[in-house]
This record gives sequence, structure tokens and C-alpha cells, in this order.
Amino acid sequence: MTTYLCKACGTQYPPSDEPPAACPICEDPRQYIPHDEGQRWLTFEELLGSHEADIHDDHGLLGIGCTPSFAIGQRALLVKSSAGNVLWDCMPYLDDEISERIGAEGGVAAIAISHPHYYSTMVEWAHTFGCPVYLHEAERKWVLRPDPAVRFWEGETHELGGGLTLIRCGGHYEGGQVLHWRERRALLSGDIVQVIPDRRYVTFMYSYPNMIPLPISKVQHIADALAPFEFDTIYGAWFDRFIEADGSNIVRRSAERYIRAVTEPGLRS
Repeated sequence: MTTYLCKACGTQYPPSDEPPAACPICEDPRQYIPHDEGQRWLTFEELLGSHEADIHDDHGLLGIGCTPSFAIGQRALLVKSSAGNVLWDCMPYLDDEISERIGAEGGVAAIAISHPHYYSTMVEWAHTFGCPVYLHEAERKWVLRPDPAVRFWEGETHELGGGLTLIRCGGHYEGGQVLHWRERRALLSGDIVQVIPDRRYVTFMYSYPNMIPLPISKVQHIADALAPFEFDTIYGAWFDRFIEADGSNIVRRSAERYIRAVTEPGLRS
């Protein structure tokens, strides 16, 4: 048996003789089944044979991706704290080069992932580095390759140690989480809080590819969840999606702008 990955979103499924009949992640309105080729699958070995590692500094953190881009194209970040290294978010590709480089940096003590679009091959990563994966309980149903390494937490915050705190913001997904790094005054947000081309702002959506907005209450909840935490920098979901300064105020202003935009016609920033 082999493990199959969805080509559109990168989710890895349990070992089987045949590809899954469908990908629930892509059938959900927050993702999509590509209109030009439909639901397609490849094996983990095929992914390794057609891509290579892309490892480089991303504004002071080690960023891990692959080339050419695959599925959603996100990169992972290695956060080095006093309590051990945490891999933030996950990406489908994992080869010996990545394993050796991360090993040279001290390995991985824990993995934490913002939301189901980036779960990808998290079980491969957990087995390679012998570490747990921390996800919010609200997303249990989206773990399509269950494994004892996956640990669910409940509530609004979860301490990982070393000044690292997981915060349930919800929004894009009910259990959508971000990572606050107190010592670096940084927020690692995936696309729960989306870094956009205008770095004076961020944004929030229910579905990014299908452009479905969030209701006001959900955006206000994100702003309220982050209000107690101070941060300057924000790391988004892809290489160079980075806000250098004033992050806390940018999130606050962006939530206020979003709410005005859906309640006041003719919004001007």
C-alpha cells in the first residue's frame, strides 16, 4: 500500500491500494477541485521525484518549501525557542536534505499548524522528527490521516513553552490558530490573518480562492483574540509574506476597515 496526496491541496491520506474516492478538503468551499483537470492524485514518492527542497532565510527564520511550487504553495517556518524548535505550519515535501538541515538546527520538538489546508504530510514530519503535532480540537474532523502523534487542545490559548502561545482565532476555520512568539514580538499567522500586498493592512476571509467573506462577528473575534498580545512582525503563509513593524496596530486597523467595508458603501481607507 502507498500514501496518496491530493494534487490540489497537498493533503496526504492513509496508506491504501487505490487513491481516495474524493478529497473532502477540496470539496469544501474554502478550497476547490481544479476545473481543468478535476481531482488528481500522486504518491509521496512521485512528489519526491518531481520536486526539490527550497530552504532559505525568510526574514530571520528558516523557511522550508519546495520547487516547483506544489498544491497551495505554502512554506513552513522553523521557530527556535528555549523550549525547543517548533515547526510552524507544514508543507507536503520532505526529503533527506530538509531532514538533515533541520537536524543540524536542533531538530523539531513540536509541530503546530494554522488550519487544515496546511496539514499536508504532517504525519510524515511527525514520524521523521519524533514529535507531536498540536491542532485545535475544533478541527479534528479535518485530520484525514489520523495518527497518535496528533494532539488536540481545547480552549482559546495553549502554551508550548519558550514564550510560544497558540491562539485560537477562528475565522477561516473554526479552530484556526496562530502562533505568538513573545521574545521576538512576532505573530506567525498562516492565512488566518492574511498578509496582503499592501503591508499597511492584513485581511480575513472564509474562502480565499472563492472570495467568500467572513461575517463581522468572526472578524471581530479575531481582533479580540489577538488584542491581549503585542507583536511587531507578522509572518504570513508564503515566502516573503512579511510585515516588519506595527503588527498589533495593523491587525486592529484592518479589522476596523473590514467592518466598515461591509457596513458602509463607498469605503475609503
